[in-house]
Amino acid sequence: LFLFARKSVIQLDLANTKKALIVPAFETLRYRLSFPKSKAELLSMLDMGTLFTFRYHVWTKGHAPTNFAKWRTATTPYRVEWEADFEPYVVVRKDCPEYDRRFVGFGWNKVAHIMELDAQEYEFTVLPNAYMIHMPHAPSFDITKFRSNKQYRICLKTLKEEFQQDMSRHYGFAALKYLTAENN
Repeated sequence: LFLFARKSVIQLDLANTKKALIVPAFETLRYRLSFPKSKAELLSMLDMGTLFTFRYHVWTKGHAPTNFAKWRTATTPYRVEWEADFEPYVVVRKDCPEYDRRFVGFGWNKVAHIMELDAQEYEFTVLPNAYMIHMPHAPSFDITKFRSNKQYRICLKTLKEEFQQDMSRHYGFAALKYLTAENN
């Protein structure tokens, strides 16, 4: 991944453009996995049901805009548009906006970051030969709190609304899509 990402950073002129390079994410439910050495091997594992697109069974919205059907046959990078709740793994310049510090623990850190990148007109470009695989692990302390503590969820909802209002104030009319996407 590192070598391909580094090559893509140069080829796509990341140093001089506002691009977020998306690394398609997959997952396995197996604790032991022979990591695929190529995209073809990964696709075979996907077809056999050894791998799934990331969070397919839990939260499809997070990675759906990556367009995995297109990725399967892509040989060149392709652009995708922001959608509500999009939270891909990205490679960006180090001078890109930082993660919003309101979102520590579980929830909305990547979503808020991707919204901020979109508001600043970053282009989301999917890398055709890059991929990552999430391995199963025990739930983190923070996700356990999110799932079991109503107050945690209320606080997260409040922070989310505050963030959206801040986006609206900062970016004006262009940020309305972040407020209305929730209601669609």
